[in-house]
Amino acid sequence: MGAEQVRAGFVELYGTAPDGVWSAPGRVNLIGEHTDYNDGFVMPFALPHTAIAAVARREDGVLRLHSADVEGGVVELGPEDLAPESDRNWTAYPAGVVWALREAGHPVTGADIHLASTVPSGAGLSSSAALEVVVALALNDLFELGLQRWQLARLCQRAENVYVGAPTGIMDQTASACCEEGHALFLDTRDLSQKQIPFDLAAEGMRLLVVDTRVKHAHNEGEYGKRRAGCERGAALLGVDALRDIAYEDLDGALARLGDDEEAVRLVRHVVTEDERVEKVVALLESGETRAIGPVLVAGHASLRDDFRISCPELDLVVDTALASGALGARMTGGGFGGSAIVLAEATDVDTITKAVEEAFAAGGHAAPRVFEAVPAAGARRLS
Repeated sequence: MGAEQVRAGFVELYGTAPDGVWSAPGRVNLIGEHTDYNDGFVMPFALPHTAIAAVARREDGVLRLHSADVEGGVVELGPEDLAPESDRNWTAYPAGVVWALREAGHPVTGADIHLASTVPSGAGLSSSAALEVVVALALNDLFELGLQRWQLARLCQRAENVYVGAPTGIMDQTASACCEEGHALFLDTRDLSQKQIPFDLAAEGMRLLVVDTRVKHAHNEGEYGKRRAGCERGAALLGVDALRDIAYEDLDGALARLGDDEEAVRLVRHVVTEDERVEKVVALLESGETRAIGPVLVAGHASLRDDFRISCPELDLVVDTALASGALGARMTGGGFGGSAIVLAEATDVDTITKAVEEAFAAGGHAAPRVFEAVPAAGARRLS
């Protein structure tokens, strides 16, 4: 659904034209998983798949929400209705953004919003962050708040953490707000410094596939929160503010200090080695050794599977099948417990790998996966 369709849907719903139409993308994370809430490094890029919002400001404090993707009519919320963890539906994401802006002292006096999204929900591609960021950008423009993109990302993260109740890091919202077309975003989640890294696989005869296993995940379920709490406990045991502070060269000593605390050892090892993998991928891309990132992706999957223990049989099946069929690299991407995997491949091998993965899923009795090429796209923007 494009901007004009969303605009027309707004007019049909609310009987008047919107003040504008905005979009914000989902993302794929190339490398750097579960490092963001440990003050570490990540490297996402934006997808062409977007959430689109037609929005008009109101002056009476009322928020009206509608999605073309969800059955049901317009949801109307008054100022007294916006309370953390009061909503378990899709509306929590845009409502949470309004709440976060108001809590931060920004004069958002209400809005009518109509949304539509092509970001697959529950696929580990940040459909929720896209919803948050598109609403935040629209309100920032309409109410002339003057907030920078990184500030919008912070407020959206707060909306998800506090209002929705999902303990996510800052990566997804920053990727949606700040990514640039044709680039991957090297982000230091401690100070939010950014570097856009050129990432044009097609020019080098390669492709990056996303394989949506169609196994749904949800960040506000318990396992994600357990991993985050475990990382925080590991940092406390090691006497550091965050696991980012454990240098890769000092990892063996740090693990030795953890003794027989097997869970802490696994979690700490993943985060520290994953930060190292992000820096390695950046160095390889900047030196033109793009094909050499393949083994780094594979090592990242092994760490997520064995140390962080957030993979699932379907994700492992994608990775194993793709590698056996000639892929340069593959790994799960996103929060885990389902969702998607990415596959780095020569362009000439894409059809072979796709067919092999589809056949493996059929043979295993799994639902057919959704496979598409991921091309680095632009971040959030105003469309009209």
